[in-house]
Amino acid sequence: MMIYGKIFGAIIGWLLLRHPMGLVIGALLGHALDAGWMRTRNTESDVDRAYKTLTVDSSASTEAIDQAYRRLMAQYHPDKVAGAADEIRKLAEDRASAINAAYDTVMAARKGAE
Repeated sequence: MMIYGKIFGAIIGWLLLRHPMGLVIGALLGHALDAGWMRTRNTESDVDRAYKTLTVDSSASTEAIDQAYRRLMAQYHPDKVAGAADEIRKLAEDRASAINAAYDTVMAARKGAE
């Protein structure tokens, strides 16, 4: 449970209003931030973006997802560019991290669907 927004909001509310009601208002605003009420709605879910990152369709088999993951990691693994410039290594690390996160997201979604 996230309480950091509530605490931070209460402190800011107190500092700005110098009234006990500032604590309440700040905590409510912090709760709204923690709960994601102020996030913009995105039509594409995290799982959909993960499938796109792995370059597979959502109806793909688990084996196809594993193959796509291995293919992408073989292509973008940071060890492949170990002797390259720092910028290129950083790009490979970022891409490999995104691929790993996408694979974890897809597998978690599939496990949850079972």
